[in-house]
Amino acid sequence: MIKVVDFFSGCGGTSAGFEAAGLSVVAAIDSDPDAKATYTANFPDAKFFNRDIRWMKTATLAPYVTKKPTDVLLFSACAPCQPFSQQNRQKKKRDERVSLLAEFGRFVKRYLPELIFIENVPGIQTISRNSPLDEFIAMLDRLEYSHDVQTINCQDYGVPQKRKRLVLVASRLGEIQVPPKTHGKTLKPFTTAWDSIRGLPKVAAGEADPIISNHRAAMLSQKNLERIRATPPEGSRSDWPERLWLKCHKDTTGHSDVYGRIRKNQPAPAMTTRCISLSNGRFGHPVQDRALTVREAACLQTFPLTFILHGSLSSMARQVGNAVPVALSKRIGEHFVIHIQSTTGANGKV
Repeated sequence: MIKVVDFFSGCGGTSAGFEAAGLSVVAAIDSDPDAKATYTANFPDAKFFNRDIRWMKTATLAPYVTKKPTDVLLFSACAPCQPFSQQNRQKKKRDERVSLLAEFGRFVKRYLPELIFIENVPGIQTISRNSPLDEFIAMLDRLEYSHDVQTINCQDYGVPQKRKRLVLVASRLGEIQVPPKTHGKTLKPFTTAWDSIRGLPKVAAGEADPIISNHRAAMLSQKNLERIRATPPEGSRSDWPERLWLKCHKDTTGHSDVYGRIRKNQPAPAMTTRCISLSNGRFGHPVQDRALTVREAACLQTFPLTFILHGSLSSMARQVGNAVPVALSKRIGEHFVIHIQSTTGANGKV
């Protein structure tokens, strides 16, 4: 059995993928109370610590990480990415969240899990000369882990999004690499946005479907309704008549995707924490006159329809945007299973 502790779990994208791959999630840690509500509803058998990891003692996990000789322990960490994101234009010189990877390192040093998975934005490598990632990798070297770090595009792993992420896998059992691509040229075709959301019922801006959970769209002002109606399929604000232009757009051609419709036959743009807002990216529905619903955004993050989100509309969007795509974590989990099978002896002991 591969027993998983999901650090910075958020609503549970990593956990959902790992469970789908046959792994057993035993505990999760996150400081967001809305993430707790979502996580505990979807993973009732896992212990959830609604805490700030900086004030959590490593000994707290001890009852949940005991294992048999044939068990394997996996620590997953997807720390908040905002300090490292290119989209964050309000970075502080000293953002306290930068230290969270080091805080995760405290638990790694104490328990020496056989496997480690980290996912974040690529910018975590370049925020400083001695980045948090550099320091973490140096620690892995001292602890004799094999590791591999790559910047991947989630569309290459069956996720219907052009979402670039940094992925690290590490093992104390043997050599390990990030799993190879499954989609793209000579492989399976990319999953498109329309593949993921075409079956959902129609809803209008400001409305919710009475049956499909979280299939709820944000309200639009009358002016924004006019704007989305003036946006053709695959179009953007460049298609509007001048009377609908915003003042800030009259003097610039940048950010042309803002107010745009998602292209049906391509992977969608990366879902952000504002993925249901028409004015914060190319998040307009491909054919309906509104922005994405929470459920549609969750589908683009490859959450199953049975996964129910809790919290306000903006909180649910934030949880979805911060999540690791389920299809990606499932592929990572399957890769870990193969790695265990190839590195353990006939008796299965590690």
